[in-house]
Amino acid sequence: MSWISVFAIFFIIWWVVLFATLPFGLRTQDDDGEVTLGTTSSAPRGPHMRRAFLRTTIVTIIIFGIYYVATVYYGLSLNDVPRIGPNA
Repeated sequence: MSWISVFAIFFIIWWVVLFATLPFGLRTQDDDGEVTLGTTSSAPRGPHMRRAFLRTTIVTIIIFGIYYVATVYYGLSLNDVPRIGPNA
């Protein structure tokens, strides 16, 4: 794998994980009972992007590590996916 493909795959996994984990740990203004005038009660209470960025990066490193071991050490690729499941 070249460095460009490693970075591209990591970047794609990172974005997917970001949008999958973004709602975790999110507290709305209604949860805290402090709704700011002019906003909806379901609006986030405050920015939590630092925690979301860190959580996303850690999960992505774990997923990418599994992908890297599967492709480099075990030699698996997307062409091997039909052979992983049971024969029909």
